[in-house]
Amino acid sequence: MHTNSYSEVTPEILKLSQLCEETATINPALYSEYDVKRGLRDVNGKGVLVGLTQIADVCSTRIENGVAVPADGNLYYRGYNVKDIVKGIDDSSHFGFEESTYLLLFGKLPTKPQLDEFTELLSYYRTLPTSFVRDIIMKAPSKDMMNTLARSVLTLYSYDDAADDISLPNVLRQCLQLISLFPLLSVYGYQAYKHYHDGASLFIHSPKPEYSTAENILHILRPDSKFSALEAKLLDTALILHMEHGGGNNSTFTTHLVSSSGTDTYSVIAASLGSLKGPKHGGANIKVVQMFEDMKANLKDWTDEEEVSRYLRALLNKEAFDHAGLIYGMGHAVYSLSDPRAVIFHSFVERLSKEKGKDKEFALYTLVERLAPKIIADERKIYKGVSPNVDFYSGFAYSMLNLPLELYTPIFAIARISGWSAHRLEELSYSGKIMRPAYKFVDEHKEYIPISQR
Repeated sequence: MHTNSYSEVTPEILKLSQLCEETATINPALYSEYDVKRGLRDVNGKGVLVGLTQIADVCSTRIENGVAVPADGNLYYRGYNVKDIVKGIDDSSHFGFEESTYLLLFGKLPTKPQLDEFTELLSYYRTLPTSFVRDIIMKAPSKDMMNTLARSVLTLYSYDDAADDISLPNVLRQCLQLISLFPLLSVYGYQAYKHYHDGASLFIHSPKPEYSTAENILHILRPDSKFSALEAKLLDTALILHMEHGGGNNSTFTTHLVSSSGTDTYSVIAASLGSLKGPKHGGANIKVVQMFEDMKANLKDWTDEEEVSRYLRALLNKEAFDHAGLIYGMGHAVYSLSDPRAVIFHSFVERLSKEKGKDKEFALYTLVERLAPKIIADERKIYKGVSPNVDFYSGFAYSMLNLPLELYTPIFAIARISGWSAHRLEELSYSGKIMRPAYKFVDEHKEYIPISQR
């Protein structure tokens, strides 16, 4: 047996994969028989309770006469409503990602001196090891920036003399360094790939200590380093809205799960990145943008409700776009009436669309936002309401910021590393036990057969 390519799927592999498929198939009825919560969710789609946290609260119901009923969604960071956090930051001159990171890590809103000191610390850590860009990022650049980011994180382990020390002070130091470095690792990885694979000019701008995280992302990404105040404010808001969403989302649960084994910070964050890379988790806003591009290409009149409705029904019936039967950006595992992050995003995106001359595109998004829930309710049997989620507008926002598609999910990671860090510190502080959920064996025990008799 031999292969012509490292990535070639040979006939031998195809044959063996059929064996895998045959032996991996489990009768779906057994899940009900043994009351197994597939995907760690109950029949209503609600997550199974597996832990406790003080970091974030995701709320989608209110209590009426002792009964939980659907309500507009709310998201709380350390008890503070994220709507109030964004509003408070929007009314002042400072940026909010750093303030919200402080809140998630330390449980309190910082004073002005505390925030200034914390921001200076993040700026101090925003420096990669000597020759790291040349020796690591520039070598064998990947087309997938999440893989590049994970590889860079794992490599940083080798530069840390206390990499395996999981005492809280050391883990906090590691987390703050990673929070500071994620924008550089992501954007530089993208610049290297575009240069070596697409022949684009190579720009490696050093971060500016006086810039916020959002400003530095735009500064190191753009060849001329120029951006408007509204662009930076929108990106800052996006980072705040993506930085945390409770302990049960897939990547944050991964943070808890892997942290419980006692392993190092770099391994934990690399595992969380692997989870976030999945299209069911961090890559959804890319699909939203691609879906709307297909929609704009196929609609004659973007304002015609009947034509837009026909396209949306075609999506659900697997007759349009990627034939997956989904309207991307609609619906959420927890929220039903509204996703508070989408609600907040709406006003910022509207302002930027005016600045960028994208009023027609924004009007189309707004029309789909209004029509899609009704059409989904007509075409699908669903157990709860459907509303736009944060991905619905974030992709449009990133496209207006001229962020490349390759960086959409890394931007999510740049934000979520703050939440992962808070959850890792919480897990190390309060747990002490390795997580070990149970899987029930549903095959039969067999007698071993010598190879000569098989």
